[in-house]
Amino acid sequence: MHDVAVVGIYFFCIAVLYSTVGHAGASGYLATMALLSFPAGVMKPTALALNILVALVTSVRFYQAGYFSWRLFWPFALTSVPMAYLGGGFTVHATIYKMLVGIALLFSAAYLILRNKVVSEEQRISGFPGIPASLATGAVIGLISGLTGVGGGIFLSPVLIMLNWAGLRRTSAVAAVFILVNSLSGLAGYIHQGGALPDHLALWSVAVVSGGFIGSSLGATRLNSPVLRMLLGAVLVMSGLKMVMA
Repeated sequence: MHDVAVVGIYFFCIAVLYSTVGHAGASGYLATMALLSFPAGVMKPTALALNILVALVTSVRFYQAGYFSWRLFWPFALTSVPMAYLGGGFTVHATIYKMLVGIALLFSAAYLILRNKVVSEEQRISGFPGIPASLATGAVIGLISGLTGVGGGIFLSPVLIMLNWAGLRRTSAVAAVFILVNSLSGLAGYIHQGGALPDHLALWSVAVVSGGFIGSSLGATRLNSPVLRMLLGAVLVMSGLKMVMA
């Protein structure tokens, strides 16, 4: 039996850190539940439901700050949403898959932390990605999102930054909305296949919404780009290690 309040504190801390860089915390929630030996059937719907709440708060905060780009967002979302719905309807045994995803996250973190040139909001980016590349990337990330309960921002953000398609805050804003729509789609697919929402979701929802408000407020208005870069790298390291060791 888990201490519901203690788990809520863990989730609150995860929501604060992840929402600072435009993420909703799904990989952190999943890693925490895996370490606490939650039943597999509880993990995905919990992560998706909490993701929706934090992503909604984070999306609003970054949108109000003027960083969201519809032109950058829509091609990724066009294919990711239906694929997330498809993936949400499946249950996957993902031990090996988690290992591979963890390695990919650690690689992305190393690139972000060790790179010499920082893409800032003031620097000129390389331009918007081509539509075919965006559609293909969105489809792959969407399927992974639905299968695992991860909203997809943890994969989209390194792509946008490493290919210089967006600055850090714009990446955070686009990732937040991307996570929101994918999580909604994935949870809808899960419920359509007969899945149910877990117990204690109401208390944990209060915890993550509070954390998401604090973190997204800091990320959208107060932290500078170098700090965001290091925080995003730290998030990827944490996610990668937790997924490898889960």
